[in-house]
Amino acid sequence: MNLVKLVEQNTTYIIFGLVGLSLALSVVTIILMVKQGKLTKRYKKFMKGSSSLSLEDKIFDTLTEINNLRQDSKKIHKELELINENLLVAMQKIAVVKYDAFMEMGGKLSFVLALLDKNNDGILLNSVHSSREGCYTYLKEIIKGESFLELSNEEREALEQAKKYNTFME
Repeated sequence: MNLVKLVEQNTTYIIFGLVGLSLALSVVTIILMVKQGKLTKRYKKFMKGSSSLSLEDKIFDTLTEINNLRQDSKKIHKELELINENLLVAMQKIAVVKYDAFMEMGGKLSFVLALLDKNNDGILLNSVHSSREGCYTYLKEIIKGESFLELSNEEREALEQAKKYNTFME
């Protein structure tokens, strides 16, 4: 009996509460209907002029293209690795020192050419020009930036310049 009495006394409050709850539910329903309408428009726009088969074809074509791009990317990476390996042994550090081999001659007609790879392996090419006998060319091997043969001052200078040469890889 207490419950019936309590309801009778608070009927007004209960009615106002139910009306408020109904209004809140109505607002939520309107919001959901608007969102559903927008979603329906987007779906119709997406499906416009397309059958399920053509959409399936589009998706299949896109997946095929993605797989082709992945394969191309792998090929490109392999080619880049080969290029990088070749760059390690390519002559990329170069220096030239010109000098007068004999005091009586002028014009610095003799020269030393240093050609080194990234690991400072390579050659020294020394061309000594003599006015009477012509030109003599000497080749010395360089391993890890060092020569097992004695170097002239000009050869040492060319070697040091080449070793200091900065390449784009460094």
